[in-house]
Parts: sequence; structure tokens; C-alpha cells
Amino acid sequence: MLRLMKGTLGQAKRAVVAIVGGTVLLIGIALVVLPGPAFLVIPVGLAILASEFLWARKLLEVLRTRLESWKQGKEKSNSDR
Repeated sequence: MLRLMKGTLGQAKRAVVAIVGGTVLLIGIALVVLPGPAFLVIPVGLAILASEFLWARKLLEVLRTRLESWKQGKEKSNSDR
């Protein structure tokens, strides 16, 4: 009985994370075309989803890697001036 409750609570937590994270992510995607800070909201939505879902964790890591390489390229071009 305890194991059943524990599993049900885990599924409920996963569902809540999916709903909240998905909503924040969708708002961020909408902010790409609407006025607003999409570049801040999208990673927040992915971070919420990454707490429970591996695919979101991997996507967030890809975005981090690309941001770091973009920043390094920008720093390099600024130092060339």
C-alpha cells in the first residue's frame, strides 16, 4: 500500500512539473513573437521540465553549450578590435 501511494505521489509530481514547465515554456515561445523576455523565460521553462525529464535536461545542456560558444566567439571578436 505504501509503495502504491509513493508511486502515485511521484506520478502526480511529474504531472505538475510537466504542466507548470510546459506552460512556462509555451509562454516563452509565444514571447519570441510578442514583446517580452523570451530568452529568459524559455530556459526557465526548460529548467523546470529538466527537474523530471531527461529530454529537457539534454536540451538545456545544448542551449548552455551554444550560449558559451557564442559568448567566447563574441569575446574573441571584441578582443580583435
